[in-house]
Amino acid sequence: MTKFVDLTPTLGTEILDLDLADDLDDATAATLQRLLGLRGLLVFRDQAKLTPERHVEISRRFGGLEVHVQKRYHHQAHPEILIVSNVVENGAPIGLADAGKYWHSDLSYLAEPSLGSLLHAQELPTDGSGDTLFADTRASYDALDAATKRRLVGLSAEHSYVARNNAQAAVNPDRRIDESTAAKVPPVLHPVVRAHPLTKRPALFVNEGFTTRIVDLPDAESRALLDRLFAHSIEPRFLYRHQWRAHDLVFWDNRSTMHLATGCPANERRTLFRTTVRGDRPIAYVPAAAEIAA
Repeated sequence: MTKFVDLTPTLGTEILDLDLADDLDDATAATLQRLLGLRGLLVFRDQAKLTPERHVEISRRFGGLEVHVQKRYHHQAHPEILIVSNVVENGAPIGLADAGKYWHSDLSYLAEPSLGSLLHAQELPTDGSGDTLFADTRASYDALDAATKRRLVGLSAEHSYVARNNAQAAVNPDRRIDESTAAKVPPVLHPVVRAHPLTKRPALFVNEGFTTRIVDLPDAESRALLDRLFAHSIEPRFLYRHQWRAHDLVFWDNRSTMHLATGCPANERRTLFRTTVRGDRPIAYVPAAAEIAA
């Protein structure tokens, strides 16, 4: 019998005794979809039999899949899978080595950002490093004072993949994308606070990885507010630290969480396979008058 164990009071549920390599019936898939919306993060243990093909099939149960803009890091047989890895073979990296070493929500730089991502551990460091941190952006919004909530009403922010890529390429020129690729991911605007399409709960939707500015404010004011929201969102009370076990699969909701890869030593091999489920255009959250009353 499948068991469900909450990981923190507000974020994350561990799912035991469910093998995703087996058939996933409609009722179970619907339960998982609801649970993802409510808890923001699902952890499936012991998924040793899950093949890349089945990984893609399971992911499609939750929506269409994105194909990452960095084509050189696609799984050879399944381009829907992005390889996240620090492994180098024949002088070339087999995956994104520095993927996610900053707080972000996957693909927030698209007009229709991701619903969620499914990350399956293939090879993990032997020294126990390589944890992933998750932040509950619903809880962080709820904890804001009324004056700040009033200030955020109606604000929009720019999200840019090119800005992040430029920062990465400054350290590692091999990461730079060409102009034709950059043209496929122009900057987009999203509400600073979005309403979850299933639960209707508000969540902060800005992240240091891809959010460049709040367009409704002067530059200095925008920078100060973003820095404050970034720092607030990652306070320890909003976080869950995932310590990876062999063959874990983690499914997180990009509409209500952010995450960060803590990294591992260069001599420790780490490889994971990621699929990303398409989402929809974020809708701004409009608080009730009582919520933002002084």
